[in-house]
Amino acid sequence: MKKYIKINILIVLILSLSINLFSAQILIPMDNSQKNHLKAYGIAFWVLQQDIEIGWLLNYRGGSYLLPQHEAIGNECIVRGVTYEVISEVQAQTIRQQIAAADINMDEMRLHKVPKIAVYSPKNLQPWDDAVTLALTYAEIPYDVIYDDEVMKGLLPTYDWLHLHHEDFTGQYGKFWSRYRSFPWYKEGVRVNEEMAAKHGFNKVSDLKLAVVLKIREFVAGGGYLFAMCSATDSYDVALAAMNVDICDVMFDGDPMDPNAQEKLDYSNCFAFKDFKLVTNPSEYEISSIDATYTRPRSINQNNDYFSLFEFSAKWDPIPTMLTQSHEQIVKGFMGQTTAFNKKYLKSNVIVMGENKAANEARYIHGEFGKGFWTFYGGHDPADYQHRIGDPPTDLNFHPNSAGYRLILNNILFPAAKKKKRKT
Repeated sequence: MKKYIKINILIVLILSLSINLFSAQILIPMDNSQKNHLKAYGIAFWVLQQDIEIGWLLNYRGGSYLLPQHEAIGNECIVRGVTYEVISEVQAQTIRQQIAAADINMDEMRLHKVPKIAVYSPKNLQPWDDAVTLALTYAEIPYDVIYDDEVMKGLLPTYDWLHLHHEDFTGQYGKFWSRYRSFPWYKEGVRVNEEMAAKHGFNKVSDLKLAVVLKIREFVAGGGYLFAMCSATDSYDVALAAMNVDICDVMFDGDPMDPNAQEKLDYSNCFAFKDFKLVTNPSEYEISSIDATYTRPRSINQNNDYFSLFEFSAKWDPIPTMLTQSHEQIVKGFMGQTTAFNKKYLKSNVIVMGENKAANEARYIHGEFGKGFWTFYGGHDPADYQHRIGDPPTDLNFHPNSAGYRLILNNILFPAAKKKKRKT
């Protein structure tokens, strides 16, 4: 009897091994063979929505995805124009063994949850577009639009990931007053913000924005993921540094700014920056010395504006490795109200992930706060060098392989991962 039991067990083992040997997996390559990098992120998100885990192969062919073979997944790739390969289980195991080798700078990060995404953006029409919402829409990744009302009502903890749309958290309306104060969109923005401030019991828009900034800080401290671009990056930290200090001139809040505002800044409140100087001229299109857009001398123009991504250790620094996955290590630069960060104003614990070393500028930075994470990305639109107010939205059908846009979408998948703490 025991002999037959052993034979049956052996048969089961052989059959199981045979099934494993001949089963297949899907590899979505993210190197230059991929026809549509941006849509590939949408495929990854869609697969997670089906409760299927994904292997994110860090530094393997541009940060490729490995997932179980299923006809529905292949069909979805075809519909969305995403390149994929069906490989055997043996091939998949060979890839995993390759990237697991101690002397190879690769690793596998398991993606296991669907992040709930919010975009902090005004509900009234704006004369500019937002790269993140363009990327999410193009990649077919769902998100909610929230603004001051939702933040003040305490809805942030219901989300995993928050993007800050082009915003001025100092209450100075982007310093657009000098050039655009007579434009209907500017007047409407002032009206909406003043009404929102009054609704929540604040006399000034700057006070409401500070309250929002503090709610966002609580969100990050509690384990949230914050991503910001353009003016939402430095204005967020300037607002924190200027907590309880009036840095707004009379045309912004009805009374003069504190003449000693600069001396009263508290940089310890900031996520990323220190020792910066306020730009107090209300007619100057700048908030502080953090932004390198108008630094003199700045010998960068559209022809030579590039920044390089750092290569991190996939096994020891998995978080910045995830955030820098790309098929190109040199990325074309692009401008914004905040284009880049003067490196001399970065705190020592900030991780620089992309920089123009010759110009001493950081373009893409990251850090931790409490249990959460933040990422700041300079510039407005990675596919439009100088996107101006009133310009039509970028059509990403013409930029499906944009390395600059890939960095945005890396951040969107970031909360889906089973995190490994950065080792020191």
